[in-house]
Amino acid sequence: MSTLGARRAIGMAMELAKDIVEWRRHLHAHPETGAETPETAAYVAGILRGLGLEVRTGVGGYGVVGLLRGTAESGRSDSRTIAVRADMDALNVQEETGLEFASKMPGRMHACGHDGHVAMALGAATILSRMKDDVRGNVKFIFQPAEEGPGGAKPMIEDGVLRDPRVDAIIGLHMGCIWNVPTGSVGVRPGAMMAAMDRFEVLVKGKGGHGAMPHQTCDALYVGAQIVSALQGIVSRRTNPLSPIVITVGQFHSGSAFNIIPGTAWLEGTTRCLDEALRARLPEMIREVAQGVAATMGAECEVTYHWGYPVLINDRGFTDFFSNVARDVLEAAGGGTVQELPEPTMGGEDMAYYLREVPGAFFFLGSRPEVAYPHHNPKFDIDESTLPLGAALLAEAARRWLEG
Repeated sequence: MSTLGARRAIGMAMELAKDIVEWRRHLHAHPETGAETPETAAYVAGILRGLGLEVRTGVGGYGVVGLLRGTAESGRSDSRTIAVRADMDALNVQEETGLEFASKMPGRMHACGHDGHVAMALGAATILSRMKDDVRGNVKFIFQPAEEGPGGAKPMIEDGVLRDPRVDAIIGLHMGCIWNVPTGSVGVRPGAMMAAMDRFEVLVKGKGGHGAMPHQTCDALYVGAQIVSALQGIVSRRTNPLSPIVITVGQFHSGSAFNIIPGTAWLEGTTRCLDEALRARLPEMIREVAQGVAATMGAECEVTYHWGYPVLINDRGFTDFFSNVARDVLEAAGGGTVQELPEPTMGGEDMAYYLREVPGAFFFLGSRPEVAYPHHNPKFDIDESTLPLGAALLAEAARRWLEG
């Protein structure tokens, strides 16, 4: 029955291939960024309503939820619910792909594959809506804005996306080419798979003055440079070398002219780690180092720490279950493998918020085109032939999990 279900799922997905690609291309041409995704939300909601799903909009902002109630064994008081999550937002990037369906919005682009994520989830919703008689529970399709920032998962959770009916498990995916997963294959990992992702700011206050008289000043630029260097001591000397951690300063602004010693400097950076206990210590360690260096040089320093996404942790039981489903679907599709990733990535994902609340798994779908560019690049693209495969993976995982 499992093999038969996989064949059915991939067969239906291939029948929908044209529609799935069309959805992706429409979204690619009309990108919206951050939490402001009203047109994308309306487009998604319209398709879900056309499938006969119960649709709720305005969830945690512009989030959209489509609920499919399966009719197999309907009326059971113990019906379970699984969620399928897709992120909808694009990036503030000027597209340079030259595609016929390239972004019509200057300075905005789907440069991370979220257009494909939405299209695949819509494909899964279509497949399952056409086989409701075989769905033994509920499937909740979650379409979320602001994954790229400031974060859309948490507001949707706070607005009840995992309730009414209560979600018992969740699945999501990311497509692309940066995790060395071959096109048409699946990469997954139980436990910690993606890092916690936070942001910090450092404001250095010194005393500006003439570039020829440094002894009369407190050079904030110089102090800031020493702070950048000293922060790496946290990584190399204050944390366990067996616990991966990254501290990156991505912005440094100071000064206004070649012959003026600046009185202020501003730094901004990110931290990444896979240990929540270590993560909890990072703000104080960064503050101690930055303020200590500043005080040594006669300057003042303010540190602001912004908590971001937590560590993404895949449930081992659900991950093992999904891996078996994926093997069947890939075999039915005629190729591809399921790979357990040898190590996590230090990239962050706010899918982590859902996985803190309910068990589930987040997986990578290889979709490297013939000429590939990295995520967030102006020339980023995907191999659209993998879109039906992603839809089949999501649909069959949801259907089979509900079978128990």
